Amino acid sequence: MDAGEDFGPWLARQLKLADMTQTELAQEVEVTRAAVSAWITGRAAPRPETIERIARALNTDLATVHTRTTDTQAGLPVGWYHRPGHADGGRELGNAAAFAFDADVEVLARETCQNSLDERITDNGRPVRVRYTLHELSGEKLARFREAIQWDDLFPHYEVAAAQDQKVGRVIDAGLRDMYDHDRLVLLRVDDYNAAGLTGDDYEDGRFAAVVRRQLDSHKSGKGAGGSYGLGKATLWATSRLGLVLINSTLSEPHEGRTERRLVGRLDLPWRRVGGQAWAGPAWLGRPDPDSPGAAVARSWWADEETVESLHLTRESGEPGTSFLIVGAHDVASLVDASRVSEDDETDDDFTIQGMHRRLVQALGRNFWAAMTGGGDRLPMLEASVRTLRNGEVVIPEERVDPTVTQPSRTRALRAFLDGTTVEQLTESGQVVATTVPMSLPVAGGGRGSAGQHHAVLLVTDAEDTDGKPNRVVAMRGNRMTVRDASVPGLSLSVNPFQAVLLAGEAAGPRAPYAAEAEVFLRAAEPPEHNKWGQTEELTLTYSPSAYRRIAALTRETNAAIKQLVARPKKKSKAGGGRLAPKLTVGTRTKRARLSAATLPVLEELDAQVLDDGAWQVTGEIRIPAGGHVWRLAPVAKFEVRSGPRPTIAWAELVGVENCEVVDNTLRFAEKVRSATFRGVTDPETHAVRTSLSGLVVELRAAEGEVSS
Repeated sequence: MDAGEDFGPWLARQLKLADMTQTELAQEVEVTRAAVSAWITGRAAPRPETIERIARALNTDLATVHTRTTDTQAGLPVGWYHRPGHADGGRELGNAAAFAFDADVEVLARETCQNSLDERITDNGRPVRVRYTLHELSGEKLARFREAIQWDDLFPHYEVAAAQDQKVGRVIDAGLRDMYDHDRLVLLRVDDYNAAGLTGDDYEDGRFAAVVRRQLDSHKSGKGAGGSYGLGKATLWATSRLGLVLINSTLSEPHEGRTERRLVGRLDLPWRRVGGQAWAGPAWLGRPDPDSPGAAVARSWWADEETVESLHLTRESGEPGTSFLIVGAHDVASLVDASRVSEDDETDDDFTIQGMHRRLVQALGRNFWAAMTGGGDRLPMLEASVRTLRNGEVVIPEERVDPTVTQPSRTRALRAFLDGTTVEQLTESGQVVATTVPMSLPVAGGGRGSAGQHHAVLLVTDAEDTDGKPNRVVAMRGNRMTVRDASVPGLSLSVNPFQAVLLAGEAAGPRAPYAAEAEVFLRAAEPPEHNKWGQTEELTLTYSPSAYRRIAALTRETNAAIKQLVARPKKKSKAGGGRLAPKLTVGTRTKRARLSAATLPVLEELDAQVLDDGAWQVTGEIRIPAGGHVWRLAPVAKFEVRSGPRPTIAWAELVGVENCEVVDNTLRFAEKVRSATFRGVTDPETHAVRTSLSGLVVELRAAEGEVSS
């Protein structure tokens, strides 16, 4: 009886599914009940002639009993189970966790790839492989897929949900209209390999229950794990206009004696009333659990290859990991791009999935270039690729994300660190300089003093044109996902363009002191988006209300170290860009000679970042025209608004950086200079709007009432 699953557990499950007792099976196959019990407990095995009678009793073929790679069809059929409405009349009009993220494939890529990194099998040293497949179905292919997911049973629920006048209802309505009006449906599948898979029981603590059954359960205990809130999985359902995700998992450790083709589906809809009954919201596609009341609750099932193929969930190998199929995938940014294409353009039908493909590749390269980089004796932690299909035909071939293309300078820096080829000072182009930056760790529980001093690793190298904006520092910890990407303020305009990488926590390497403790501390300092380090409720509860100051100190030390490493008189670089909208307002009330546009000062460069206390820090470069006019200019910070007057913000600090000084909040320039640089920090107490929700405009005004804005 050579097969996948042990005979005893397999037979016990078939009896449950068929609602058959051991005594009833014994009578059918003409043996004693003790013999059946011995088979189930593994103390004995049935004879070949008895196996034939067992197959007839279970209403299946002999091969199914011999191979035991799937369940028999004797049990209740796979179908949808909708959670009944709450007895107390409570209603949830959508999954609140899904509203924590935008319906954006860049966000999806960041969260799902982070989860795959967290579930990577590390014993073999190999990377986790993540593949994103966009697949547009239409015509007969779409009809077959709808049949496979039992669409006729789902449609009454969708129809009622789409009629509800709230956000989830409008999203579902748009998804239904797109599918029926254009006869198309976009599937987005996320496969990972060399990952743990959804192990554990359907209901008890474990990876499966955390993802499929629960909200806000991250089920991650490793210090280097990226996720900690249990919100990231919600991006899968948020990316579906139909709130539907199908799952096929190959397990790294057996469950019920099996590892391959563990299937389940989850549907997230708002509260609704269908067929005269109230339904709470979520629904599951699975096989009815005979242990549940009335065998009503659906649980995962072990599917055959034909079923997996019909659901577009076939995996390329038996390597452990999970495939998530997002049904009705959409991306707001790609839809906006598609709307700009002419209706007569033949590429209009392709544009949405092509735009999603492009944005997935960009997001993976921007956020996970470091995890894709290996060096020394260490392989990359991650391999990622994207491909696009239509009705099974290739639209865009599989494109593997190459960190040396997406982030060449930073990849060079990290590889030099892993190879041990960094230098102490930059003397030649292409070199990578390394130093350490100290961070004092707080004592957990609010205790005074320091729990130890961690030394993060800082890498600096020359920037290349394909890196994007120069003069920036990206920071990360153990899983090497980019957490923070910020400009370096207060740089001299003479520095060469550079890129810097800060490796903190376990990313700093096994020899870094207090790396594990720093990993825990920085993880607590990340919000659900994992896009910065700062004050969070978790940080305050675990350490103290002032613990965030350790991170602010790390930022200051990092910026200071970078300035020291790059502060050499070299060719002037055009730094900056930034998130602010520069604006110059200059004019005159007197009858002096009219100044032409060519003779006005110009605010050429403006770079900005938000500090940990909520203040804006801006650095501006002013070009001063020739002509001998003595300019005294006052930078004025204002919040950007759509209409009405812009609220003015006070400066907490205003200093001259190069070729100017500040006197009475006015910039005064050295004689005959043609350019100057200033830096200002706003006063958060004068902010009328929270910084994270606002934009900023900086105006230049001539001093002493000569000019009005």
